[in-house]
Amino acid sequence: MNELSIKTSTHSYFVYIGDNLRFQLQDLIQQDYSSILIITDDKVASLYLDDVLSALKGQRVFHSIIKSGEASKDIRQFYHLQTEAMNYHLDRKSLIIALGGGVVGDLAGFVASTFMRGIDFIQMPTTILAHDSSVGGKVAINHELGKNMIGSFYPPKAVIYDVNTLSSLPEHEVRSGYAELVKEAFIADESFLKRLLNVDIYSLSNNQLRDHLCNGIKIKAEIVEQDEKESNIRKFLNFGHTLAHALETKLGYGKITHGEAVAIGMLFALRLSEQTYNKALPSKSLYSWLKNNNYPLSLYGLKNSELLEVMKLDKKAENQNIQMVLLNNVADPKTIELSDREVLTALAMFEKELKDI
Repeated sequence: MNELSIKTSTHSYFVYIGDNLRFQLQDLIQQDYSSILIITDDKVASLYLDDVLSALKGQRVFHSIIKSGEASKDIRQFYHLQTEAMNYHLDRKSLIIALGGGVVGDLAGFVASTFMRGIDFIQMPTTILAHDSSVGGKVAINHELGKNMIGSFYPPKAVIYDVNTLSSLPEHEVRSGYAELVKEAFIADESFLKRLLNVDIYSLSNNQLRDHLCNGIKIKAEIVEQDEKESNIRKFLNFGHTLAHALETKLGYGKITHGEAVAIGMLFALRLSEQTYNKALPSKSLYSWLKNNNYPLSLYGLKNSELLEVMKLDKKAENQNIQMVLLNNVADPKTIELSDREVLTALAMFEKELKDI
């Protein structure tokens, strides 16, 4: 088992990464709680909920199951889970466990952060993508006008990452998770990036997967520890996300996975970086890797003007001006402000490139 320690302004917590950790919860949860609420989704529940309930046998445990998918990360589901917590008589010494992917983690974490002004929660990721969202303490729900617009910074008490749960992932979820790993490599570690761009993500060993996850989480942890509330360098973790969030919002949450949207957003940001800094970056290598691993590469016929308006709602935007994370070089990210005209020109060029390739 690998253990990583993450420091926050309120407390430190461990990320545990290993095999069959869902059966070892009694040892890994290092505190007594009056009750525990497990929040999961219908797909994960059918696979792993019984294992977790069995591991917590003898404790006062409840569970709530939401419908899988990004559409569940909304105000109605948030309110429903608050009602469930009250009906189960959770109190300030209760614990919420988020068993699932990024949607479950973000939603359950936001419920925990606001129930009785904040109770403990633990992340139990079951997707590769959630290696990113489970670490760093960002919790949120979506608004129809923008992704993750309602949320807070609220670190978990622990992250318990059972890599065996990743074996059941469909291919689109593997794609989603590996896009975020590639993002982390692009902004911080060129050697890690070269390793990732030479793998077939559908034929990885558990050891390779664990190594990649540990590298990605280390990058995230180092940045978060320096800038917990995203006032400066944490913004670099949004490489590829400005366009990605706009695509998700306009297409409707769940049309493509978050990571698939990030993959398109990274390719766009990389091409814009090459134009901005007048230098060659590995955009061709990224494109080839994305194609070889069956990522969807399209703007889906969306109008550039509509994408622009959503991009201006991005949380990095200031005074209605779009800020994007670009790369001066691999592992040398910069945040720059762009005019509407610059973004529209770049989107038009990118759209043409995707059609011509």
